[in-house]
Amino acid sequence: MRRIVASLSAVLMLAAVTAMAQEKMKDPLKSGHEGKAKAGGAKSAAVIAKATSAAPPDIGRNAAVMGMGADGKMKELRAGTNGWTCMLDLAGDSMCLDKEWQAWGDAWMNKKDPPKPKTVGVAYMLKGDKGASNTDPYATKPTADNQWVVSGPHIMLLPTDVSQLDAYPTDWTKGGPWVMWKGTPYAHIMVPTTSMAKSASKAPAEKKAADKK
Repeated sequence: MRRIVASLSAVLMLAAVTAMAQEKMKDPLKSGHEGKAKAGGAKSAAVIAKATSAAPPDIGRNAAVMGMGADGKMKELRAGTNGWTCMLDLAGDSMCLDKEWQAWGDAWMNKKDPPKPKTVGVAYMLKGDKGASNTDPYATKPTADNQWVVSGPHIMLLPTDVSQLDAYPTDWTKGGPWVMWKGTPYAHIMVPTTSMAKSASKAPAEKKAADKK
């Protein structure tokens, strides 16, 4: 999961951006910026294609898409019809979130307990990521002990009951679902869809064994 620190910042902007998106854009022909409009349209199309590639096509094609504007702020590039939101994080990794995950993102940004999901929350990152700490929800880079994990294509799940997390390990090397950020309000289940990439960080069990030596 690519630096959720950066990627979920877009979720907090969604409500305000959706309202702003209702305003009609100026006609580029009348404003004298046709060339810039075409370039901007091509760029937006590329961002939309990359962002929606995080989810299965049936979800991505009808999802809202958030992107970074020229002013460095997030804006809605395309309205959605299915309740999903796809976006690129600041490093260019893509993810698509359902409504439960969008609410989770708002809580994460404000450092408050997320609301209990009414249904199982689902988020897709089918293009993988470049890494995140397995222990610290706000880490932005690897350290000697924050278990930095680079994940390939995966799905993320928010359980309706936190006790459901107990059925899964925190060790991402076992070849199945595992729990990220266990013991924090932001714990969730990671479900790899391909083999996990090798990581320089030690998995929990490996670290424990190493500490005994």
